[in-house]
Amino acid sequence: MKARTGSKSATSTRRPATHGASRTSRKASSRSKTKYPDIRRDLERQRAAILQEAGVTLTARPGLETFPDVSDQASAEVDQNFSMRIREREQKLLKKIDEALARIKSNTYGICERCEGDIPYKRLKARPVTTLCIECKTLQEQEERARR
Repeated sequence: MKARTGSKSATSTRRPATHGASRTSRKASSRSKTKYPDIRRDLERQRAAILQEAGVTLTARPGLETFPDVSDQASAEVDQNFSMRIREREQKLLKKIDEALARIKSNTYGICERCEGDIPYKRLKARPVTTLCIECKTLQEQEERARR
C-alpha cells in the first residue's frame, strides 16, 4: 500500500480535468494489463485446459455399460462417479478463474477482500484464484474450525 502513496501518483491525481485525465486513465488501463501478466497467462492457460478436457470428456463419454459381473458393474459406477466429482471441482475452479480474470481486468486483483491489504506476489503465484491474504485466510480457517 505504501507504493500507492508515492509523490508521483499524488501529483497525477491533482491534474486538471482536461487532457490530463485521459492520460491518467490510459496509464491505469495499461497498468492493469502489465501488473500481473504472467499470472493472467497462467490463469488463461489453466482455463483453456479445463475447457478442453471437459469438451473431450463430453464428446468421448462412454455410455453406461452393463456388466455380467456385479463387481465389474460396481467398479464402473464408482469410476463414473469419481469422474463426475472431478468435473464438479473443475467447474468450481473455472468459476474462480473467471472471477480472478475479472479482478485483474478491474484492477482489484491482488487486494484482500477482507482487510483490503495487498496479497503478496508469492501467494498469488502459488494460488492465483485466492481472494484473501495469508492472515485473513488463517483467521477464516480458525473461525470455520470454531463453528464445527
